[in-house]
Formats: sequence, structure tokens, C-alpha cells
Amino acid sequence: MKHVSSLTLSFLLFVFFTNLSLAFSNDDVEQVLDTNGNPIFPGGQYYILPALRGPGGGGVRIGKTGNSKCPVTILQDRREVKNGLPVKFTIPDISTGIIFTGTPIDIEFVKKPNCAESSKWLVFVDNVIQKACVGIGGPENYPGVQTLTGTFNIHKHESGFGYKLGFCVKGSPTCLDIGRYDNEEAGKRLNLTEHESYHVVFVDAASYEADEYIKSVV
Repeated sequence: MKHVSSLTLSFLLFVFFTNLSLAFSNDDVEQVLDTNGNPIFPGGQYYILPALRGPGGGGVRIGKTGNSKCPVTILQDRREVKNGLPVKFTIPDISTGIIFTGTPIDIEFVKKPNCAESSKWLVFVDNVIQKACVGIGGPENYPGVQTLTGTFNIHKHESGFGYKLGFCVKGSPTCLDIGRYDNEEAGKRLNLTEHESYHVVFVDAASYEADEYIKSVV
């Protein structure tokens, strides 16, 4: 039997027994909108950017962390002018549909490095920093590290503006918000948290790139 660290066991027990506000939110269910006010839809491409732009950093991308030889850890770029990599959202087992707040979804980047099995987001437990972090790939990209299966979701941010991401562990009724952790790397890691969530908005990639092209030729 594969040895599972005490940290992993503690984390799983914590997730199973802790009732967090995200899992039992009283927020009204509504369609998730991009920054143009349009509903986001499965298969569309979007940048995930901080709701408040500035010194807080830019969009999300992938990078190498720890001893990994493959860039599979999801980081928020430290440069506010960088949008990161576009993502697309899908509803498991449904090719189309409407994404509401709280809808279980998969998130994946539209591109991935050859060394990663998949571009889909997942959660892995980094025993060095004792955090459950968000990455891409598959178990082979995290040798000796526990990975967690489940689905992501989107909820309105507590401020009333913008959104926050969450993750629900498969087989558990409880969920955790996704926040940021600064491990003094190329960017801030996305990690599961019960504290401050990452305040984000979704920018339609095609619309943004069209606007940038127009600006470049006028």
C-alpha cells in the first residue's frame, strides 16, 4: 500500500468534516458573466484576471516549482500587464449548457506542455510547503505526491463584484475556496484556502485580442 503522508490524511479529514460557507452558500444562483456582461459558456476561451488590476499581479499561467521538471503548477503572474494563458470551462458529461454560480465544472488551459498528460486543472498536496495547490497534468506529473479528484466551481465574490473559484473534493459535500500563496517563486500559487479567496473576473479572450488588434492599427 502506498504510504500517504500525515499531512494528506489531515487535509482529507479536514475537508470531509469541515462545513464551509462555499459549500452551503445562500447566494442566489445566477449566470456567470464575463467582463463584457455576456454569459460565459462551455468551450469559450477566457483569461482569469484579478478583479482589481495593478500591483497585485496579472493572469494565471503554468510554471515549474519545487523539483518538478515540467511546468505544471498554476501560478498568478507577478506582472500585471500579463494576461496569462486562456482557459476553457466544461460541465462534466455535458457538451453544452449554461454555467451558473455553483455549477460543477472542469477547467483547463487551451495549451499544455508536451510533458504534461493533460491541461485540466487538478489539486495536489505539496508536503514541502504544506499546501494543497492547483496544477495541471496527471498523477505521473506528481510522483510521490497525493492528487485530489473533484470539480471546480464559480461563486460571486463576497464584495458583490467579480467572482471566486472553488474546489469540491469528489465524494465530499464540502468545498474550499481557491486563494493565493506566495512561495517566492515566479508567481503566486493558487491553493485551497478557508481564508481570503482569489478575487477574479473572466475576460473573453477573442474579444480582448480583437480590441488589442484594433488599437494596434488605429
